Amino acid sequence: MNFFRGVMGGQATGPQPTGADTIQKLCDRVASSTLLEDRRDAVRALKSLSKKYRMEVATQAMDHLINILQTDRSDSEILGYALDTMYNIICNDEEEEQDAVAQIPVSGKHKNVPTPDENAQKQMDDLGAQFTEAFIQDPEHITLVLSLLEEFDFHVRWPAVKLLTALLKNQCTPVQGIILVSPMGVSRLMDLLADSREVIRNDGLLLLQQLTKSNAAIQKIVAFENAFERLLDIITEEGSSDGGIVVEDCLLLLLNLLRNNSSNQNFFKEGSYIQRMKPWFEVGDDNSGWSAQKVTNLHLMLQLVRVMVSPVNSPGATASCQKSMYQCGLLQQLCTILMATGVPADILTETINTVSEVIRGSQINQDYFASVNAPSNPPRPAIVVLLMSMVNERQPFVLRCAVLYCFQCFLYKNQKGQGEIVATLLPSTIDANSISAGQLLCGGLFSADSLSNWCAAVALAHALQDNLTQKEQLLRVQLATSLGKPPVSLLQQCTNILSQGDKINRRGSNVQTRVGLLMLLCTWINNCPIAVTHFLHNQENVPFLTAQISENLGEDERLVQGLCALLLGICIYYNDNSLENYTKEKLKQLIEKRIGKENFVEKLGFITKHELYSRAAQKPQPVFPSPEQMLFDHEFTKLVKELEGVITKAVHKSSEDEKKEEEVKKTLENHDNIVTQYKELIREQDAQIQELKEEVKTMSLQTEQFQTTITQQLSQIQQHKDQYNILKLKLGKDNQSLSNSAGDGSQVNGVQTEELAQLREEVEELRSQHTLLQTQLTDKDTLINTLRSEASQAAEGSAAGTDDTELLKELEALRSQVQSQSAEIHQMKTERDELLRRAEAASSEAISGSVDVAKTAELESRLAAQTAETERLKEEAKSWSQSRAEQEQQLASATSSVAILQTEKAKLQTEVQESKKEQDDLLMLLADQDQKIHSLKQRLKDLGEAVDDEDDLRDQTDDDYEEGEEEEDD
Repeated sequence: MNFFRGVMGGQATGPQPTGADTIQKLCDRVASSTLLEDRRDAVRALKSLSKKYRMEVATQAMDHLINILQTDRSDSEILGYALDTMYNIICNDEEEEQDAVAQIPVSGKHKNVPTPDENAQKQMDDLGAQFTEAFIQDPEHITLVLSLLEEFDFHVRWPAVKLLTALLKNQCTPVQGIILVSPMGVSRLMDLLADSREVIRNDGLLLLQQLTKSNAAIQKIVAFENAFERLLDIITEEGSSDGGIVVEDCLLLLLNLLRNNSSNQNFFKEGSYIQRMKPWFEVGDDNSGWSAQKVTNLHLMLQLVRVMVSPVNSPGATASCQKSMYQCGLLQQLCTILMATGVPADILTETINTVSEVIRGSQINQDYFASVNAPSNPPRPAIVVLLMSMVNERQPFVLRCAVLYCFQCFLYKNQKGQGEIVATLLPSTIDANSISAGQLLCGGLFSADSLSNWCAAVALAHALQDNLTQKEQLLRVQLATSLGKPPVSLLQQCTNILSQGDKINRRGSNVQTRVGLLMLLCTWINNCPIAVTHFLHNQENVPFLTAQISENLGEDERLVQGLCALLLGICIYYNDNSLENYTKEKLKQLIEKRIGKENFVEKLGFITKHELYSRAAQKPQPVFPSPEQMLFDHEFTKLVKELEGVITKAVHKSSEDEKKEEEVKKTLENHDNIVTQYKELIREQDAQIQELKEEVKTMSLQTEQFQTTITQQLSQIQQHKDQYNILKLKLGKDNQSLSNSAGDGSQVNGVQTEELAQLREEVEELRSQHTLLQTQLTDKDTLINTLRSEASQAAEGSAAGTDDTELLKELEALRSQVQSQSAEIHQMKTERDELLRRAEAASSEAISGSVDVAKTAELESRLAAQTAETERLKEEAKSWSQSRAEQEQQLASATSSVAILQTEKAKLQTEVQESKKEQDDLLMLLADQDQKIHSLKQRLKDLGEAVDDEDDLRDQTDDDYEEGEEEEDD
């Protein structure tokens, strides 16, 4: 137990063991002890020594600690000790580093040199990185620690979170790769945010911050694990901007998830999380006494808004987020902070930058910003108030840069806003009683502060960017220089300041002012021949530029020479040769004589070779470490990149080359005109083809409808034929019975003769209906021929001949099918005539028979009841006829001109069905009569009376029935 006494501070006899010996004994105890308590005590002792003897514990006990994590999973206490020990080994804790540095002796002559601190810091970082690298050589070690996060015990979960955070800090990329491929690795870490213990939740935030650094794949997984919802809930619970350090950690994690990750940005917007950011920026009237934490939180919140609308994002995503921010009122809330009083300077600066990017390129947002007024008396537009800060040299430099950026974003792709700014400079719109944006810009342009000169020149250049109309309008601006002197144009005043600056340059003039004015002039006359003419009209401008370019000045003046060369090159490239003394050719000759073409191109290249040029070209926001380095504007760098090559070519071109180029341009213009004409012709032909295709498609649909109708009619006709055949069979049998009994029945007061007359009338009615159907069928044929002629005409004008040919075939098939229907109807007519003939034959045979009148007198009384029954059946037949007429009238009223074929088919079907009903009624009547006559004959036989020709009549009826069946078979 000596080593325990050494560790615990007890008194020991004999020589004291060193730290390395003690650690070795503890490691042996951890490896060899069978009792869990002994291993736990040994690991606890290693934990207490791990801070002081970090190197020894790491080299000797690392493997034993990992083995403990694998084997002793049932004991949470020993797991916690092992994790804490490994955390102490790997973590580069600042407090521990300071303690280690404090132990390093500092001699008197070196006490002011910070080298020991730096060396100790570097040494501690190297140790942590080395131990982390050794630990992650086996990826299973990271998986082992991740599995321990499932333990709910505080003494296991919390050390595991801290250990993973330390590993990520030391070796971020390798550990990220291991966690990414680990099953449920990221999901386990996301579960930490739902832990009810704030310590674990807060350290889980720090862990996720390290995990999501510069890894888009992990960022997406974390986002789709509902991270946005959880983080915003935590921010709300903690008090939003008034919250503590936890809110700051949540905002840092959100920034990691959204910055440079378009997928997460789109997910954030589609999830309506932008709307939840609005309450963050609600500030009260009393803004005094902001805590440092609140300033930090609000600063991060503003950065989060900027991430969503950053100019580096895709234009579509940025525009969508800008629209959402305006619709939910977030932009209005930011403008409220912008105009509020008592807001800290750094928050105000960041708010200006945020508003700038929210309105950049969005017409709706820019129009709203133009309508915002400051709460002053009288109210002034927010743009005017901001410009007053920009041209005020007493304002902080970062604030003036932010205002310039806001003004640039307001004018970006905003021709309406550009026109409003330039209009404040025109004589007709100047209001002497109020301060306008144009007056502030002119005041800053000609003030004694070089930074105000530069900012005003760049702001005015943005009012002219890609806007030819405003460039021409600005030529109308006149300035009153002093009393008694005529006013001069703004363009002339800018060149006067340049020439005056050159005269006093020997005494050390500021380069910043001249650079700003030259950038304004280059932007102004670019792609504006009228402005070039105005500039060249002043006889002093060209000599001044050539003198500046040809001189051999110092390093600081090279940029001015390059800008002068660019300005002169623009005068050549956009020269319309309206001034005889300064045509393109004469200006090129002047350059060749006084400067030299090669020297001119070399001076022009000084612009892009300047060290500050590439920095300004990176992003639109003007960010400069000091006012002296504020020389280039982002939009101007794009202009230089566009013009440098074309100006070089224009200077080297001869007059013959220019003539050839003009001829080529004319040829290309003519060619473009021809191509345009052909394109128009092709468009017209495409439109015609499309119309013909639509017509063919319509006709095809109609043909399909006709085909469907014909198919339905054919099926119905087939059903009617089958039913008609059945009726014929039944009628044949009934006729046989009728012929047997017709002789007797005809002699009973003429009853059968009257019924046969009624049958003849009904048959005549059927004939007239058939004639009407035949007429309607002829109308159908005419309609089909009309459709066929229309289809033929459409086929002649259609580009798709094959489709029209198929349509004609289908119409021909339609005609043939209708004709077949006509043949079938004719066949039905023939069959009705045959039935009529048979009925008449039966009547004649009945009349030719003779019976004894005396004997039949007795039967008359008996037939009276049957006669009454017959009258009743006639009344029913009459009611059925009336019902049929009503159905025909209803069917006729339901027809329409659009579906002629379908209506005719329905009428044909109705007629056939009613004929069947009438025949059914007739059969029923004949059956009853046959039954009565048969009973009367039977009684006559019973009375001993003879019935003549009964066998012959039956044989004749059988022969007629057989002939009818043979005709049906044919």
